[in-house]
Amino acid sequence: MVRTMTIEDYEGVSALWKTINGFAIRSVDDSREGVEAFLRRNPTTSVVAEEDGKIVGAILCGHDGRRGCLYHVCVHKDYRRHGIGKAMVVKCMQELKNEKINKVSLIAFTKNDIGNAFWNCIGWTKREDLNYYDFTLNTNNIITYIEQG
Repeated sequence: MVRTMTIEDYEGVSALWKTINGFAIRSVDDSREGVEAFLRRNPTTSVVAEEDGKIVGAILCGHDGRRGCLYHVCVHKDYRRHGIGKAMVVKCMQELKNEKINKVSLIAFTKNDIGNAFWNCIGWTKREDLNYYDFTLNTNNIITYIEQG
């Protein structure tokens, strides 16, 4: 079942993130407080997927009034290839459309073969005509990469 994410889902979502190989978690942005602030700004667009009484998928989704963006799209490895990821993306896109957003983007790490294959499979276009730039405003926002042994 795919539904709108609330802050009450944080513990389950955070636990899911920690199971995803190659996932990057930021100490400030991905803290309970950071996610709560994100959800306040975007109360209807982020989603979770529940199966067997636990959160098995999640997407942080928001917009700036012009362009939507998907963050931290993930499905637990035991639940992949069952349409959960696509159902979550569709729900996010429906909510963005309800808010009159016409374009959606996302960032996928180049080494994320599973994720990149997923986006290609469901019809997203990889942009070759731009560069992505980043500037850190908060040096305490440390990135931790999840690696499975």
